[in-house]
Amino acid sequence: MKPQTPLRPRRAARWIPVAALALTPMAAALAQATGGQSYGNVQDVVVTTGVRGEQRTVADSPAPIDVIGGDQLVRTGRAELSEAISKLLPSVNFGTNQAGVNSIVRPISNRGLGPAYTLVLVNGKRRHNSSLLTNGGGDTSGVNAVDLDQIPLSAVDHIEVLKDSAAAQYGSDAVAGVINVVLKNGAAGGHVAASYGQLYGGSGDLDATRAEADYGLALGEDGGFLHLSADARQRGMAWWNFPASNRIAYAPASDPRNAAWNGDAAHNGDPEIRAGNVAFNAELPLDATLKLYSFGTLGKRYTEMGNNYRRPNGTASFSSVFPNGYFPLNNSGETDWQLVAGAKGLSAGWSWDASTSYGRNRVRQYSDLTINPSLGPTSPTRFGNLATYQFDQFTNNLDFTRAFDLGLKKPVQISAGAEFRVDRFSTFAGDPLGSVNGGYVIKAGDQDGNPNVGKLASLGAQGAVVLTAADEARLRRGVFAAYGDVGFNPTERWFVDVAVRGEHYDDSAGNTISGKLNSRFELTPELAVRGTVGTGFRAPSLTQIGYAQTDNRTNIDAAGNVVPSLSKVLRNDSALARALGAQDLKPEKSRNAGLGLAWTPERGTNITLDGYRIDIKDRIVRTGYLYGPAFAPVLQAAGLTGTEWVQYFANGVDTRSTGLDLVADTTQDYGRFGTVRWNVGFNYNETEITKIRATPSQISSLGANAGGNNVWYGRSAQGDLTVANPHNKLILGGRWFIDAFDVNLQGTRYGSYTWQRTENKAQDLDFGARWITDLDITYAFRGGVKVSVGATNLFDVRPTKTGILDANTGVAAFLYGPSPFSPAGGFWYTKLAYDF
Repeated sequence: MKPQTPLRPRRAARWIPVAALALTPMAAALAQATGGQSYGNVQDVVVTTGVRGEQRTVADSPAPIDVIGGDQLVRTGRAELSEAISKLLPSVNFGTNQAGVNSIVRPISNRGLGPAYTLVLVNGKRRHNSSLLTNGGGDTSGVNAVDLDQIPLSAVDHIEVLKDSAAAQYGSDAVAGVINVVLKNGAAGGHVAASYGQLYGGSGDLDATRAEADYGLALGEDGGFLHLSADARQRGMAWWNFPASNRIAYAPASDPRNAAWNGDAAHNGDPEIRAGNVAFNAELPLDATLKLYSFGTLGKRYTEMGNNYRRPNGTASFSSVFPNGYFPLNNSGETDWQLVAGAKGLSAGWSWDASTSYGRNRVRQYSDLTINPSLGPTSPTRFGNLATYQFDQFTNNLDFTRAFDLGLKKPVQISAGAEFRVDRFSTFAGDPLGSVNGGYVIKAGDQDGNPNVGKLASLGAQGAVVLTAADEARLRRGVFAAYGDVGFNPTERWFVDVAVRGEHYDDSAGNTISGKLNSRFELTPELAVRGTVGTGFRAPSLTQIGYAQTDNRTNIDAAGNVVPSLSKVLRNDSALARALGAQDLKPEKSRNAGLGLAWTPERGTNITLDGYRIDIKDRIVRTGYLYGPAFAPVLQAAGLTGTEWVQYFANGVDTRSTGLDLVADTTQDYGRFGTVRWNVGFNYNETEITKIRATPSQISSLGANAGGNNVWYGRSAQGDLTVANPHNKLILGGRWFIDAFDVNLQGTRYGSYTWQRTENKAQDLDFGARWITDLDITYAFRGGVKVSVGATNLFDVRPTKTGILDANTGVAAFLYGPSPFSPAGGFWYTKLAYDF
């Protein structure tokens, strides 16, 4: 038995692997191998993040910084920037999420903290946020994080990751650090490539294709440039789930189609993605003291996400519409763009930089295949608009810096600046037919075997998140900030930097002042000690303040069972949320401290060891689901049925994150056996909850069942903060250059973690540690042609199986829960590239 699915046209993206494979033998026949490589040294890379004025390298930076080259990113074999970064940095984890509409949002965590605490810059300028919320994959805080995957990989020269709080330097959301994406700026030459790959196994479409190109042009005669980049990629919708143990999909149970069904009851996994991104980076010197610059990106992405099977004998299906049942689809169409323009120069001894930036992310969610069963068999089967989200950001910066000779060992660097920013978050209601309760009662003849005559049909567009008119939000916030930064050397070997930043929010977040003291002391020419203390402030995101939604999917109840649920995220200021104890959200306040060593024992070798502690007070979290008989009267008083599962955002906990970062790299020449660049990365991190806000009296007064076991923020919700990510991650890698070969081998060990933590400790699911091996082999032909073959997760290692299956309904839950690496398993690929 095959459930009904819509027809799909053949996609133009299929030509990419054909072209790549056709050109490969031609290139091999015409070219000859050539040797010679330029290896460079990581500690020699000049960084622009975390320090102003005097140029510094990774080796002499007063704060811990990792640098990732663009060539390293493309050799991970992954098409998306966020997952590529997580493969190269020990302190960064990538949260996979396989649940329907949420599977497109895959946040990264840094030093055990969610994406809200890491500021993302492009060329040193603030990157705008996505309009979609995090809701799984290790983060359910409801922030709208920056979507790194909207930046084309082909545009990236390198990435600087500041692993230190920089709230006083860059803004209140830099509590865990800063990711600065530096775009390519070449004025000549270019690169084109095409690749094809496939998952080792799974169901659905296992293929992935990608094409990329970038090209540099000279502007003017004084070093100006225009660099253009573009990416196009397609990945099929693939899934891996338990088969349903209850194989009764048709009524009566004796229907022969039941015996023929393979139990395929869930299509949760990787969504289908068709995406394209373009970028440019330009600079034009007007004279020796003035330059104009601009850069920007534009991205389009279409996704198709699977869901659980709606059986023909359930209350969500009609035989005249879907005689074999159906898998509802979540679809989304997304447009993302940002444009930055500015000027920088030298006036009266001051270096200055003035810029303005505007960015927007807009996502429309729809469904090519679903129904609202409560409308009966005449319900639409396609909804062109179920919800639309939009985030806009307008940012203006003015920065000054100058060195003054005040008689110290080195000039004193004084920097100052101001920022004015406007954020807007808007949501727009979808088709009312997607959420209306039509009240249809199933009649004889609606379903084969008439299993549900007299029952109410299911409510709402199936598998979808729907926004109603009551859910709409229009939020605006203006932020003005000013900072001062002084860096000086009391002695030849001792550097001190002091930064202070004040910010004014024109809403309830109010005013704040953040400070940072950073210092580095050279014990010897090879060994230095460095440290930081600072404070931070993070205002509630606009999404945490004003977002609301309704979705019709499944949840895991307190007994550990998979159950259908109509779930609602309530606006914090709604009457129902207030009736359940919600209060105005307060800003989070943080304190951080770090201490580390930087050791360069010899040329080509760099070792850093940095410990850190980050305390966050009044951390904003999503409450546990509030549902059941005790809550029914409150829900019904608000006009709901009383069966809904509801939650809202609150300042629920204080946390402390403690950890250690170790990063080491060395380049060794082995003569005729080539050169190897070795690298080691290790992160240990533990987050503990130091305080939990008491259950609101509005909830505890409902009765023992409602107030017991801290249902307002119980063990399950606490586990998202404390045990959902590995406490340790180890990366061991080697990149071997020999003749025309470039071989990159990396092993990553992800420590154990707990995927599901329920109110009943006996039902917790602990996942064991895993080693993931990645291999990339590239051969360079004369003339700039390169051919690569490789595999991510070479040995097809998977996370621990969840073991969750609802035997009564037969609804298949995830075979693998959200993990810090892709649960899709092994993926092989081949790539043809040409550099000119």
